[in-house]
Amino acid sequence: MIFVLGSRGRLGQAVAAQYAPGDVVCIDRAVYESWSSADAVAGISEFFSRGQPEHSVVYICSGLLDPRLSDEQLLAVNYHLPRNVIESVAPLGARVVTFGTAMEHTLTSNSYVQSKLRLSRFVEDANAGGAQATHVRIHTLYGSGEPSPFMFLGQILTALRTDSPFSMTMGRQLREYHHVDDDARAIKSLVDANIVGVVDLAHGNPVTLRNLAQAIFSAFGKPHLLQLGALPEPAQENFDHVFQAPSALKGSTFRDSIPSVVEYMKSRMNA
Repeated sequence: MIFVLGSRGRLGQAVAAQYAPGDVVCIDRAVYESWSSADAVAGISEFFSRGQPEHSVVYICSGLLDPRLSDEQLLAVNYHLPRNVIESVAPLGARVVTFGTAMEHTLTSNSYVQSKLRLSRFVEDANAGGAQATHVRIHTLYGSGEPSPFMFLGQILTALRTDSPFSMTMGRQLREYHHVDDDARAIKSLVDANIVGVVDLAHGNPVTLRNLAQAIFSAFGKPHLLQLGALPEPAQENFDHVFQAPSALKGSTFRDSIPSVVEYMKSRMNA
């Protein structure tokens, strides 16, 4: 059986859609919202003990992204919950798939990134002890619903809708943008191939934030709103590292980022 936590979110919906409806259990948030507590392991074990857990895969797509949240909030959802699930189902023979961020390599001062980095280290330790867990470090997702308002695309969309100036750095930062459906297919291929451990889900074709922003504002006929260089360059960023697509994803296909993101933004502008 396939279990999905966070099935109402962008990634959870896309992952669940990769399987036949009868093979997927989308666990209600009311069921798992207490699974981050220190005494939750026994209850989680009881939940997954039903049926044939040794043939199950548990996707933990729930998570908090906003670094402005408290460390306690971020750790509870991004670390303690998946840690408890792994500790609960590993003895049952079930597999667990958690999600992190490619920024674990670079932006280690960010509270959100720190919570994910702590999870990736736990996955490595748990696997050394016999667990079957896969921690997938993903890049920036788009597609399927509104972009988060605090993220780059969400801020651009707000500026476009309100005809407001958009201030940013010179935009030298490198980013990979992935359509969520492309990533969901790639993630399923990793699971089907029984890949465990920490995996960078990369396609190796980054864009600069500058080029992406210029393409979006130009597509809407509003390049005058873009104010490059209005904000200082960040001290800790990825300005030169290009991720390599892992061999486990050979054959996976990804959309061309800039034209695909522009089309996505157009769809949201008219929503």
